[in-house]
Amino acid sequence: MMTRITASLFVLLAYGMSTAMACSGCGCTAQTAPSCSQAKPAQLADIVHTAEHAGQFTTLLTALEVAGLEDALRGPGPFTVFAPTDDAFAALPKGTVESLLKEENRAKLQSILKYHVVPGAVMSSDLMKYTNAKTLHGNKLSLTLRVNNARVTTADVKARNGVIHVIDRVILPDNAKPITGHANSEAPKRLEKDIVETAVDAGQFKTLVAAIQAAGLADALSGEGPFTVFAPTDAAFAKLPKGTVEMLVKPENRAKLQAILKYHVLPARLGSNDIVAAHTVKTLNGQAIYPSLMVDNAALQAKNIYCHNGVIHVIDSVIVPEEKS
Repeated sequence: MMTRITASLFVLLAYGMSTAMACSGCGCTAQTAPSCSQAKPAQLADIVHTAEHAGQFTTLLTALEVAGLEDALRGPGPFTVFAPTDDAFAALPKGTVESLLKEENRAKLQSILKYHVVPGAVMSSDLMKYTNAKTLHGNKLSLTLRVNNARVTTADVKARNGVIHVIDRVILPDNAKPITGHANSEAPKRLEKDIVETAVDAGQFKTLVAAIQAAGLADALSGEGPFTVFAPTDAAFAKLPKGTVEMLVKPENRAKLQAILKYHVLPARLGSNDIVAAHTVKTLNGQAIYPSLMVDNAALQAKNIYCHNGVIHVIDSVIVPEEKS
C-alpha cells in the first residue's frame, strides 16, 4: 500500500530543515547562521535576513540589492522565494552574473529575480502530497520537487514574511517546460487498453516493453492492477552505460531486471494531482513557473497517461534501486 506522508514533506531533505536557533546579535531565528549562538528560539526574521544568515546566497543577495528589490522582500509579504544558491549562480555561463549586475541591465535582472518569487506563502505541502512511495520492488521511491529545470534541495525555510525553498539552478523566464499529458486530472470512465498495450502503441517505449517481456512481467502489467508506472523512454534507456540493457535482458540476469522494473511500478493508481497539487504557480514577474516531480534522479516528462488498469507517467531516466546487502 502507498505510504502517505502527512506530518512532513521532503523527509529525505530534513537535514536542511533543522530547528532554527536565535541569533545572539539580532534575536532572529535565521537558520544555519554562523554567527548564531545556541540561544532560545525567538521570532522569525524576514526573508532577506534569513538568507543573509544562511551563508549560501551571497550572489542572490547582491543581485537583489542591485535590482532594488531588497526592501520589497523585507516587507510584510507574504512571499515564496525559490532561492538559487551561490553554486547555482556559478553554474550560469561565464560572465552572465557580471552582465546582469550592470546598471543598464537592471530591468532584465529584476525580471529574472521576480521570476523566483511567488506572492503568498506556498509551502511544499501545497505542492506535493507524497514524499515517498513503496514500489513493487519493496524499496521506497524518492519523490521530490522540481521548479522548471531546478531541483528543490531544501524546502520550507520559514521566514517572518514568507518561506524560502532552496533550488540548485537559476530559473530563467521563457525557459519553462510544463509537464504535459492527459488534459483531465481523472481517468476517463472507459479505457480499452492496458498499460503494456498503451506503451506498445506509444512508440517511445520499445526498450521498456522488451525489458518487461524479458523479465516475464508483461502478463502482470496487463492484469487487473491498478498500477502506476514511471516509464523510461527509449532515450532514457540509451543514457545507461553501453551494454547495460543487453546485459540485463540475458536470462541469467532476469531477477535483477525484474527488481529494476518493479522499482518503476506502484501498486495503486496515482495520478499527478495526487502527487503535485499545483501544476502552475504565477510569479511576481507575471509568468508561471511549473512545479513538477523528480522520481529519484528522473524528471517527469509527461503525466497521466491513463490505462484501464492504471496510469503511466513518462520519465527521462531509468531509476535503479539500491541493492540490499
